[in-house]
Amino acid sequence: MGNSSVTIYQVAQAAGVSISTVSLALNHPDRVSSATRDRIIGIAGELGYRPGATASERAKRRTGRIAVLAPFSSYETYRTRLIGILETFGPDDVEVVVLDSPSAAEASSPLLETLPVRGDVDGLLIMGVPLGEQGADRLRRWGPPTVLVDSVHPAFSTVAFNDEHAGYLIAAHLRDHGHERLGYLHEPQRSTDYVSPGQLRRRGFIRALGGDAHAVEELTLPHNTFDAARALAAEVASRSDRPTAVVAHHDVLAAGFLAGLRDAGLRAPADIAVAGFDDGPLAEALDLTTIRQHFADSGRRAAELLRSLIRSENQTASNTLLTPELIIRKTT
Repeated sequence: MGNSSVTIYQVAQAAGVSISTVSLALNHPDRVSSATRDRIIGIAGELGYRPGATASERAKRRTGRIAVLAPFSSYETYRTRLIGILETFGPDDVEVVVLDSPSAAEASSPLLETLPVRGDVDGLLIMGVPLGEQGADRLRRWGPPTVLVDSVHPAFSTVAFNDEHAGYLIAAHLRDHGHERLGYLHEPQRSTDYVSPGQLRRRGFIRALGGDAHAVEELTLPHNTFDAARALAAEVASRSDRPTAVVAHHDVLAAGFLAGLRDAGLRAPADIAVAGFDDGPLAEALDLTTIRQHFADSGRRAAELLRSLIRSENQTASNTLLTPELIIRKTT
């Protein structure tokens, strides 16, 4: 987990940079060039530097805290998962450090590259953020016990949702109601270095529609917001070749699309069928067909896995695949 005698001064000297540059690389990685950041992180990991821990914590080799990294400001669902995590670690008197990251559709956060050498946590939960090989290698060599949620890597225990099967379920439902073309409403994916939940869902759509990729139209939003979905609905509504059904990446986007259809004088499902993903109170209020995910339960499962790893690190990586549930309501 780290060498309690290594200081930030030694890391700076070995890297040939100032102490302030080391601090920036570890705490504000976006403010340091990638080459300098990678060199500092690599040296810190090799030396076993553990920033942030007090002398007594270093002596005990436990800090009493874990870190949770997720796109909290982009998706409400990760805040719901956090509830399950807090419920699990609460009785253990463990402090949960919450770290926000960009949307899962963005490129990997630079912050993720620094987390493996942070010595101020006993464990790490990474939710909804793709883990590249460089980050995975650092975690394996120097990092605390780690569990992934909504992403998969063979070296780490994971709790993931079966997105491809979820896409198949909702597209098969629409197919059985006579829909041969559907639109997939989502934010753009800016990195092609990983397979996202959206890509997996699209695979499921295509499989349900007989393998025809042209049967799924990408309805790409400029922003991951209700207003962006509402504006795009007006454009789709004006088209003569519009899809007969639209599936949104999550229920808030589906709600925006429904509002835009209403503005254009169209109805769901009479003019366009609409479905979403997640199934929170919003979906129930709108009578929205959607895919149910048990977010708090997935947070609890991930937290239980991490707690077990912290207590006994010599465990084989395990994979928990959560089963989707189709909830059919009046919008389809």
